[in-house]
Amino acid sequence: MPLNIDHIQPRSRGGTDRVSNLTLACVPCNQVKGNRPITQFLTGKPKLLATIRAQAMTPLRDTAAVQSTRWALWRKLDALLPTHVASGGRTKWNRTRNHLPKTHTLDALAVGKLDTITETVSPVMVAGCTGRGTHARTRSDKHGFPRLRMPRQKQHFGYQTGDLVRAVVPTGKKQGTYTGRLAVRSRGYFNITTAHGTVQGLNHRHIRLLQRADGYAYTFQKESCGPYAFSPLPR
Repeated sequence: MPLNIDHIQPRSRGGTDRVSNLTLACVPCNQVKGNRPITQFLTGKPKLLATIRAQAMTPLRDTAAVQSTRWALWRKLDALLPTHVASGGRTKWNRTRNHLPKTHTLDALAVGKLDTITETVSPVMVAGCTGRGTHARTRSDKHGFPRLRMPRQKQHFGYQTGDLVRAVVPTGKKQGTYTGRLAVRSRGYFNITTAHGTVQGLNHRHIRLLQRADGYAYTFQKESCGPYAFSPLPR
């Protein structure tokens, strides 16, 4: 829904443009409110009125501290080696003059001081945080009571949950090649989560390690963009 920045105390009634006098409002509510004071507009909604007033009175000490800290950090870095600072406006300018669509990846490419972006790449790597397991030694039921105990041993047959592996099964119902993240079992029959789903009960003898679990999951995918996405640009 489109939002407007609305003056809590209308400017026509002495209100200012200070942050403490501004709030977000949807377009219909902003139009209905007009230049009426907020107390008159929300007469029948005392809880909402109290919330807006509380937010308006929130001090900006934390914001000011962050602003001061980042500039102090930049000055320290600039004293050690040449650095440049830029704004979101500069990023947008770089991106639009190079005819690139709005995406997170291309925004990162267009950050800062640059001349021309000559080409982009099709696959992007997405890194997701998966953690390194859990310290919990039990699993609970729906009532919160422990229903089973987890083994303290994380490695089985040289593998641990989260390893990136490839399994080549030569015969049987599960014949094929599977690449993905591993879930170990003490009996030696592991599960592998691939891009197409989870394959269960694969014998550890058919599995080969590709990468040890490092707390992250990596995937490659094409980014969904506009008509200019990933096409070679004129040099």
